Amino acid sequence: MRTLVISDLHLGVRSGHDVLRQPAARQLLLRELQDVDRLVLLGDTIELLEGRPKPAMRAALPVLRAIGAGLGRGKEVVVVLGNHDHALVRPWLRSQRAGGRRLGYASRVPLTSSSALRAVAAALKPARVQVRYPGVWLADGVWATHGHYLDRHLMPASSTGLLLGRVPDGRATAEDYEHAAGPSAAAVQGLVAASLPGVIGEPLDRAAGLARRASTIALPLAARMFGAGTLAPLSAGALGHQFRRSGMPAMGEVVKRIGVKADHVIFGHLHRAGPRFGDHVPEWSPVGDVHLTNSGCWVYEPLLLAGSNPPHPYWPGGAVVVEDGEAPRAVGLLDELDPDLVR
Repeated sequence: MRTLVISDLHLGVRSGHDVLRQPAARQLLLRELQDVDRLVLLGDTIELLEGRPKPAMRAALPVLRAIGAGLGRGKEVVVVLGNHDHALVRPWLRSQRAGGRRLGYASRVPLTSSSALRAVAAALKPARVQVRYPGVWLADGVWATHGHYLDRHLMPASSTGLLLGRVPDGRATAEDYEHAAGPSAAAVQGLVAASLPGVIGEPLDRAAGLARRASTIALPLAARMFGAGTLAPLSAGALGHQFRRSGMPAMGEVVKRIGVKADHVIFGHLHRAGPRFGDHVPEWSPVGDVHLTNSGCWVYEPLLLAGSNPPHPYWPGGAVVVEDGEAPRAVGLLDELDPDLVR
């Protein structure tokens, strides 16, 4: 079986930088789907954290219909929820908690759990649709999750003056991450940006998002960048340093705490595809023999990419290919596309 994993489409994002709105990018993805048996949408498929769910859904559904039609009957799409589309699974999580039912590594979520989730599932037909949370097993020893749990290790409670949630020392369950008191970095960022006029809220949202995606403590860095008046792009070298210093250890910490028994774990969330681009592959195994892979994103981030061309670790079009008997492999599906068609 050949599985394609993509994440962080952020369909309907206010900035309009979700590249699958662009016909050229969409056609390349649809062409790739002809050669896969299963597609995994690994979280943050729809941008629902900006406080604009109806416009976001209107922008997302045509793209999802194209994806479902491109897969066609007989193929499968697995939807895994992230933090930016967490609202799709929240009613089900509440019912699970009320019924005292535990959240495993790859719980199946009914398609009828919310009206928005029903609409997503309907748009993805005629492909077979299933929804999993917080992750999904793709093969023996291969587990994939969006990765927003790692925010708890990127943002210590004392770093921002906010009461961010903690997880227990040592082993932790999915419930521990879900129930940790306090907002996540992305939730704070989204709520603040949504409460402001677009001309102010959009740059703040983008700055905070940039900071997190560069694997730093999001809000203080965003405040410095926003206050400086100039949001200059970061160099690939600086981004790589931050990813190795903060992002990679946070990914490893989630794997260690949650105790998933996997040889390979695929993350999204940080928008950084890899290992690619000359990465030192052993660094992608910060926890014993578990090999990490990140699926990248499908958003053009001017603050990360201004003046850059592919290949670049944050260039949109990242994906992971999983084939029977082989290790997951990070690829860039838009690397050969004219960069002006995704900017």
